[in-house]
Amino acid sequence: MVEEAKNLLDWSQWGRQWIEHLRKHKTLNRELERHLHKFEETFTRIGRQASKLDSTKDRDELPTLITRAEQVQEQFHHFLRLAQLSEDDQLEEEAKEPVAESINAQPAVAEEVQVPVVPEPVSYPGAREPVRAARPVAVGRHTLPPLPYPYNALEPYIDEATMQIHHNKLHQKYVDDLNAAERKLSDARESGNFDLIRHWERELAFNGAGHYLHTIFWSSMSPNGGGTPSGDLAAAINRYFGSYDAFQRQFSQAAEKVEGPGWAILVWAPRAHHLEILTAEKHQNLSQWDVIPLLALDVWEHAYFLAYQNQRDKYVENWWNIVNWPYVEERFEKARKLRWEPY
Repeated sequence: MVEEAKNLLDWSQWGRQWIEHLRKHKTLNRELERHLHKFEETFTRIGRQASKLDSTKDRDELPTLITRAEQVQEQFHHFLRLAQLSEDDQLEEEAKEPVAESINAQPAVAEEVQVPVVPEPVSYPGAREPVRAARPVAVGRHTLPPLPYPYNALEPYIDEATMQIHHNKLHQKYVDDLNAAERKLSDARESGNFDLIRHWERELAFNGAGHYLHTIFWSSMSPNGGGTPSGDLAAAINRYFGSYDAFQRQFSQAAEKVEGPGWAILVWAPRAHHLEILTAEKHQNLSQWDVIPLLALDVWEHAYFLAYQNQRDKYVENWWNIVNWPYVEERFEKARKLRWEPY
């Protein structure tokens, strides 16, 4: 089988995994479920057609099949953005008409449409652009993101059983516990009872950081990966680390020498304007990755002891009188322009 046909088979499985995820984690009304069924049929049909392609006899059919897959993927990404609305029972009225118009305007989802254009190679989900969310993730409503490839796609480097357990069991646990922490903290805000604030803030940090880091981790890998970076990233690595080999050695050593469970992470430092390699024990060190700080308060004793001694509560209370909100608002306006797909 030709490589393009194998890629289409992987793409077909990716689409069906997404659909399985949506049915498991989203509340889909009848209208959305009807369109979801059409997508499922189309993913399956294209996968079957790809599996029947002979390496020589049917090669001329590949461009049309890839074009069809590209059309379906574009429509499916639009569907996923609309499906993010299904966080509550008001979804049906909000999403029914836009989804119907989108699907009806592009009939390739439900029907086999011949498009006699030689396309670019099919775009795979691991390289998707960030998606602007229709609404933020509600309290306690985080979901497990599907893998952007089949569970066995990273073999022989990472085996299928490991990926199944790591994604379905361990990452799901972080999502569940993050949701529980957010709900408990919401209850505390309503009741005014913060007796367990230390525990739930730790749960929020640990599980939130675990969820966000794993969400980045899955897309950081690809069955078509390997090699070296290119473009601006390659230039930035060479500029700061001296060479790609030097960067790779440092990153590998950092990963090997993390004390206990943790991470090695390549990061961009917005203030220093350069790359850096960091490690994290556990996930979080009582913070969360993939966030941009907007407002910070130093509560180390050196920040307040001379004036307040051990009265940190008084220091915090008075600190609100000197918060520079225009500065915070400026940071927010810049930070809000960066949006990753919410889970």
